[in-house]
Amino acid sequence: MNRNPKDDRAHLAAIAHRVMIERGLEPDFSASVQRELASLDHPAQAGDGSRDLRDLLWASIDNDDSRDLDQLTVAEPLERGRVRILVAVADVDALVRKATAIDAHAAHNTTSVYTPAAIYPMLPEALSTGLTSLNEDQDRMSVVADMVFDGDGALVGSDLYRAQVKNHAKLAYGSVASWLDGAGPAPRPILEVPGLDENLRVQDGIAQKLAALRHSHGALSLESLEPKAVFDGAALADLVLDPKNRAKQIIEDFMIAANGVTASFLDAKGFPSLRRVLRSPERWDRLKELASGFGESLPDQPDAVALETFLTKRRLASPEKFPDLSLSVVKLIGRGEYAVDLPGREPPGHFGLAVKDYTHSTAPNRRFPDVITQRLLKAAMTGAPLPYSIDQLTDLAAHCTQKEDDATKVERRVAKSAAALLLSGRIGEAFDAIVTGASAKGTWVRVLHPPVEGRLERGASGLDVGDQTRVKLIHTDVELGFVDFARD
Repeated sequence: MNRNPKDDRAHLAAIAHRVMIERGLEPDFSASVQRELASLDHPAQAGDGSRDLRDLLWASIDNDDSRDLDQLTVAEPLERGRVRILVAVADVDALVRKATAIDAHAAHNTTSVYTPAAIYPMLPEALSTGLTSLNEDQDRMSVVADMVFDGDGALVGSDLYRAQVKNHAKLAYGSVASWLDGAGPAPRPILEVPGLDENLRVQDGIAQKLAALRHSHGALSLESLEPKAVFDGAALADLVLDPKNRAKQIIEDFMIAANGVTASFLDAKGFPSLRRVLRSPERWDRLKELASGFGESLPDQPDAVALETFLTKRRLASPEKFPDLSLSVVKLIGRGEYAVDLPGREPPGHFGLAVKDYTHSTAPNRRFPDVITQRLLKAAMTGAPLPYSIDQLTDLAAHCTQKEDDATKVERRVAKSAAALLLSGRIGEAFDAIVTGASAKGTWVRVLHPPVEGRLERGASGLDVGDQTRVKLIHTDVELGFVDFARD
């Protein structure tokens, strides 16, 4: 193809729009949504029974370019080594009412879709980055998960309630992690907000204990990294990996904890919940083979603790290759799904996180299951009737699982178009690669530098997920998102 770099962003955005429609997702908001939006001109106001927690040292930590801020966190050291952690989640339901046009659009797509050149938000940006976003220096209504942990990271108490909050510092993962690691200066807001530096260090300390406790129970230490497109103006310049760091760990572990206490709260109130579940690995036998190739053994039956022990050893032995091993494990354990859990029943749990009680509740600007959970929570708090019947929740669980899969396929499809665009001038070059998929449908590999996945058109015989090989680029198609290799 004849590539004009000045057209890269527009080219990829046009592909994204088309693929959204092909996957049954709605890339644009209807006129009825726009009319409803015009009537929403201020954020939700404090309601009866809500608390005023605006004076706490709330801060957000997210990606550098994130504008749809779903949660804030704050810590409070207690006696006997205990720590109180509060997670405030944007009260999206306060403005996005059930059965409205805005709600219908969100219920159809069920998630925001993030592609290299364009974002398709689940909610109009006037809400998701404005009135329902926990923006800096703005008063907002939220649902708070209030948790107390002991010195080892074990949960000793929790509560959920509505509260008015205020974000005192909008922070980014990279700069916070660099500061925590001692590799960079404190971000400006940390210097300007008295007490925030110490508060974040307390958050970091308890997050590390929470992670250690989860991993001791079998939570998997995975670093499966998705490539991020880097643009120079409108030109696609590179694809880079965005590794985990200590700041991301703070948010990840607090969100896991908040989702857990949310599920438990609903169960205790006699309410059903929409759980996020990951059942036992689909290809445990192949995971055993993978471990065997490193001189390790796994038991005959799926065992999260044994798998985590293996992963920990490999991370220490070869940290530079660990993301590739993680990618193989992610492919082999399969995808999560949504399922309805009725009160009093034994939930199926989440194999990868090693938790039994787990819902999605902490990203309602970006995910519809979290809006559903928020509505269930608010009904449980006030004693109101169920906002959805069990049959409706069951249908919504299946729909959310399907649309999440559709959205993931859109994101990966456009990412492949970006990869094809970036590699379009490198036909015939050879690369080191790892096998990421192997089935009757074909074999896929991921090139290590740049991190690009493509189909292995020739020489796939005998290869399986996790194998390392050498491949040659033989073909790219930007419109179709094809990147084809042959075994070198």
